[in-house]
Amino acid sequence: MDAAIEVSALRKSFGGRTVVDGLGFRVERGEVFALLGPNGAGKTTTINILTTLVPADGGTAVVAGFDTRTDGGEVQRRISLTGQSAAVDDALTATENVVMFARLAGLRAAQARRRAADLIAQFDLVDAASRPVRTFSGGMRRRLDLALSFVVVPEVLFLDEPTTGLDTRSRRDLWDIIRSLAAAGTTVFLTTQYLEEADQLADRIAVLHDGRIAALGSASELKARIGGDTVELRTGDGELLRELATDGSVSDLRRALDLLDREGAEGVVTLRRPTLDDVFLAVTSPTSTPLALEEIA
Repeated sequence: MDAAIEVSALRKSFGGRTVVDGLGFRVERGEVFALLGPNGAGKTTTINILTTLVPADGGTAVVAGFDTRTDGGEVQRRISLTGQSAAVDDALTATENVVMFARLAGLRAAQARRRAADLIAQFDLVDAASRPVRTFSGGMRRRLDLALSFVVVPEVLFLDEPTTGLDTRSRRDLWDIIRSLAAAGTTVFLTTQYLEEADQLADRIAVLHDGRIAALGSASELKARIGGDTVELRTGDGELLRELATDGSVSDLRRALDLLDREGAEGVVTLRRPTLDDVFLAVTSPTSTPLALEEIA
């Protein structure tokens, strides 16, 4: 499968501080790829390099078949980016903002109006379509900003923490839009603070730590590398009394339960599976070591 993004030995420093330190990964066409990491790990800098907003100090980044350093204009024509802050005109209405972006993207007037109406409805802004954006709440501004990213469906869509400030329903609505775009062939590259979001959406996840990839794989692969299921013994009020690690097999689960039985333990037994929270904490703690990475071609 052709790659939508290919990154090799990418480096970037600011004021003597290395922010991106030798990144290398590949994103396939039509894939949803999530980049996770604590604040300052290099997520936004990586997106800024891939979208040609910031030049890399070293290494290569190829997006939609074009080098970001030598063919930036070609890259820009094939991508769309929604950053962490809303890039809308406060003086215009929601509809006027979308129509303006559509016209700038080359749509004719009638096409722009139809596209604006579709997106205003899709992002649940119909009741506010004729209001100036300066009267919008933070969540409404964010939905409008996201709508602008979908005026023309790009080859590669970059979303930098797209659901920050959205309520639960709006967040899940956006997940559905992202899934439909990926199913239609658009590559989606996103950063997010919500681990559930990456778990639900991403075909593969990369976890950044100190500018490097500390873990890379599907959500299920990353969870499996952390370990098996854990048998927990809790009081009726939920207080943890005991936990026993297992490899997830029936025989090992039986061993753990037999051990609790022999000890005469009393309480409520639950089974906890590894989560992305466990992965994130394991690979971003000060004493962590990178998980075994999959082969990066």
